Amino acid sequence: MTAGVNKASEDSARLEREARAWLRRLRTTTVTQVDAEAFKRWRATSERHAHAFVEAQRAWDDLSPVLSRLHQSAQREASQRPKSDVSLARRAWLGGAVSAVAAAGAAFVWPPMGLWPSAHERAADFRTVAGEQRQIAMTDAVNVEMNTMTAVSRQTVNGVTVGIELVSGEAAIDIHAQTAGFSVLSQGAKTIASAGRFQVRHTGDKTCVSCVAGTLAVYHPTGKRVLGAGQMLEYASDAIGTAKAVDVAALSAWRSGVLVFRRTPLSEVIAEINRYRPGRVVLVKQDVGAREMSGRFDIRLLDVVLEQIQRTYDLDARRLPGGVLLLG
Repeated sequence: MTAGVNKASEDSARLEREARAWLRRLRTTTVTQVDAEAFKRWRATSERHAHAFVEAQRAWDDLSPVLSRLHQSAQREASQRPKSDVSLARRAWLGGAVSAVAAAGAAFVWPPMGLWPSAHERAADFRTVAGEQRQIAMTDAVNVEMNTMTAVSRQTVNGVTVGIELVSGEAAIDIHAQTAGFSVLSQGAKTIASAGRFQVRHTGDKTCVSCVAGTLAVYHPTGKRVLGAGQMLEYASDAIGTAKAVDVAALSAWRSGVLVFRRTPLSEVIAEINRYRPGRVVLVKQDVGAREMSGRFDIRLLDVVLEQIQRTYDLDARRLPGGVLLLG
């Protein structure tokens, strides 16, 4: 029994080391196609591999602010000491170097403001850019429709496609004929259905699964959930919610080129528009972010929607390079 526990502990430690190594490699080097393919193979080895990488990403997220604070502390210390203090200068330089590496790595793996795809998204098999939608026949029985700014990779067993990994974004899965089960891996959890239609959305630090038709099961490290038509749930890498009723027509409206908002806070409306529009809209006047907005809008006419928001909430607009729009 002890030998088995020790073996499991050693395997977990090995996966953690490998995940951190991949994160460093993706963060600090120029990623080649060979690197990307090797990373995809490693990540697809098992759910434990995928989960280990998610945990490594989370650890880096937690570490980055600490490194930044250390760098700021070193700068303050340097400004208060004589410039002739060589040892202090060295410490300050080291602090700056660590912070610079951290900032460069974070920008590479998690781009600022989402202005370009991350390393993980670039390594995906299929990817859409802002405003693009794409349909893919994954198997004879399964069609996957990718929404804007979405990255997915095939999951195969013995050369046969059995599912996808949703790296980021949103995908709708239509199963036209009874199958042994088609799965969607996201944040270390797996959603499986044998028939019907469902959607999976992974933005930020949460994944949302909604069942449009049929039934499905979500297998999360903390437990299993079963959803029926008209139900959805959300989960993070360390916790899973419970099923609740949802308006699947509104959730699926993007497939018809429409965005539907029902008493949605303006900050969330802006965040959603940012997924479909190149560049980035920044709500500078944050006190209006909680005000609610309702409506149905054509995805192709989002600039018209932004003009309407500007007038309705009496906001000034300032355009910057790279498609950045400041509203305040």
